[in-house]
Amino acid sequence: MVNLSATPKILLVKLSSLGDVMHNLPIVWDIRARLPNAQIDWVVEEGYVHLLTPLLSSEGFRGVDRIIPFGLRRWKKALFSLQTWREFFTFKQELQKVSYDVIIETQGLLKSALVCILAKKSPDVVVAGLANATEFSGYESISRMFYSQSVQVPFHCHAVDRSRYVTSAALNWPLINRSEKVQFYPTAYIETINVKKFSGLHKPYILFFHSTARDAKRWANQNWIDLGKKLASRGYQIILPWGSSDEKVISNQLSKQIPGSLVPNAFSIEEAFSVIANSVLVVGVDTGLTHLSAVLSKPTVEIYCDSPRWKTEGYWSDKIQNIGDIQAPPTVCEVSKASLELLSGAKN
Repeated sequence: MVNLSATPKILLVKLSSLGDVMHNLPIVWDIRARLPNAQIDWVVEEGYVHLLTPLLSSEGFRGVDRIIPFGLRRWKKALFSLQTWREFFTFKQELQKVSYDVIIETQGLLKSALVCILAKKSPDVVVAGLANATEFSGYESISRMFYSQSVQVPFHCHAVDRSRYVTSAALNWPLINRSEKVQFYPTAYIETINVKKFSGLHKPYILFFHSTARDAKRWANQNWIDLGKKLASRGYQIILPWGSSDEKVISNQLSKQIPGSLVPNAFSIEEAFSVIANSVLVVGVDTGLTHLSAVLSKPTVEIYCDSPRWKTEGYWSDKIQNIGDIQAPPTVCEVSKASLELLSGAKN
């Protein structure tokens, strides 16, 4: 059992991906509520650092004290490069600047367990991680070898709840459950996000996040067209973002059939905050940017086609509607109804 002082040093290890990192954010607030003077550091893949920067501690605000970027994805592409190894040892040096009392690893993969191994530890350190897989999530059982505490979680477990299981066990607390507030970003930050401007963009606009890494999770193109026409007829501009050349082709195909729609230039994760925060509605499949909208508490319709709704659905806000389920994609009528309900609420 960890002997907690008033100022323990805690390391969070959640490396990727976009949605997984965001669903890990509430444990920062859970810890702060109970241990306001703790040091909280977080190791994350370098491509997702911008998801954490709004939580960096500053004058009058205490969130995450240090973000430690991890470049494994890039390093693996140049494993024998001298520069790669220089960067790795720089990462290791940065990681070992602090001796941690508690390490909370919520990914359950060998690469994240590696970070736990490398971290500098106090004599009575607790290294807590997942004891078992959860359905439809990646898990490598070998990672358990590197924990001092393996935490059993339900087989069907929402991503936010799973992180809370591990955190509660690591810190010897009663389980933090859904009855406690789920917070992702500081309210003051959300209220001050600037507008990202695109040529041809006007308000009010609705974002369609139609693409995802796995094609089976996509909603049919014709459904997007039908929905887009319905919403465009009510005076909304439909914005069709993309993240790859293949996705851009699809965005252009959809745009040709949705009056007044716009295919914007590519934007970064950092810019995505602004694009989402200033929309009136986001409609998207089970993908990271849709989840970003949900954690920003924007009016969001999350469409599930070939992934389980219980795993990532937004349950913390009445501005979120979760539609469909694994192998049960919703109809255009269902998504249209949910969209109009949220738009009506946004006007009130």
